[in-house]
Amino acid sequence: MNFFFFICAVQHAFSFSKSLFYFHNCGICFPHAKPLFSVLQRAALHPPLRRAAEMRHKTPASAIRSSSSSMATSAECVEELIRPFRESLKAQGFEIYPFKVGWYNAVVSRAHHLSPPADTLALVLVSTPSMFERCFLPFLQSQRCAAVRDPIDQCTAHTVSSSVSLCFPNQSVDVSYDYEMLPSRRPKFLAQTAAHVSGAAYYYQKSDILSPPWGDKKMFGVCIHPRLGGWFAIRALLLFKDVQVGDELQQKDPPDCVCSQEDRIELLERFNFRWQDWSYRDIVPTEESYSPQQREYFLTAPGQRGALLRQWGYLTDADTEKQSSTNKRFTKDVPC
Repeated sequence: MNFFFFICAVQHAFSFSKSLFYFHNCGICFPHAKPLFSVLQRAALHPPLRRAAEMRHKTPASAIRSSSSSMATSAECVEELIRPFRESLKAQGFEIYPFKVGWYNAVVSRAHHLSPPADTLALVLVSTPSMFERCFLPFLQSQRCAAVRDPIDQCTAHTVSSSVSLCFPNQSVDVSYDYEMLPSRRPKFLAQTAAHVSGAAYYYQKSDILSPPWGDKKMFGVCIHPRLGGWFAIRALLLFKDVQVGDELQQKDPPDCVCSQEDRIELLERFNFRWQDWSYRDIVPTEESYSPQQREYFLTAPGQRGALLRQWGYLTDADTEKQSSTNKRFTKDVPC
């Protein structure tokens, strides 16, 4: 193992030396030079991304193995690969959790299977309460919304795209968002299932109740985070098509923080019958919850959020009209 990491370090040093040589000899272009220059140039504009860029270039180049390689990526190398991405998103109020595609496919129907091989690396992205102030409001301040979809979704897509381009310029990363649908009208991925298999949050369902008191009535399940309770949202799934994960990456069960049958029944009843009052989010003690401004935003009807953003000074009259029309077409059943 020590020899493996020695080889990683040698390869990384050689790649980095070629990149430095480019800056001293601007007329000669080496493969690693332009990506490095582009990364540093973009990262200079955003502190969290700048820190991610610095960390990414400390990652051994051989930590990322193609699916054609005879060796799978170790758990340590996976962590080295995703650490810059994790730190970049953490500074903006997001968290990521790795898992294998096979873990997900093992618990969903074939119709919902993800297509990559079972050992393919995947990440699930969740937003924490701090995302609103750390990412969403700065996003609105820095640029006008295009009014083509929900502003939160637009902000998330912009943030993920920027961080992926910065941290994985040479990787094939397929990103699916929670609001995206397949032509069959199925969601691109089952968000709560992905959160559960990754260990991010426990997905409580009717099947977790030994003697359900609702008979044959359909009851929707809900994820509860061990630190955030229900004060979070599952935003995206990322698939690293060329990264195969070894057996060292072991699946961990999400923390079961709603342990008793009585509390589980109470949780599902709050979520299914009284989700508008948000009481299900506080089924367990939490470290964070939505700020008053964030609560005002999500408690506002989607069709009226454009007017609220205009009141806050983030949208023009024309933007407000477009946003109201957009939100009426793409209304989510449950506020995030």
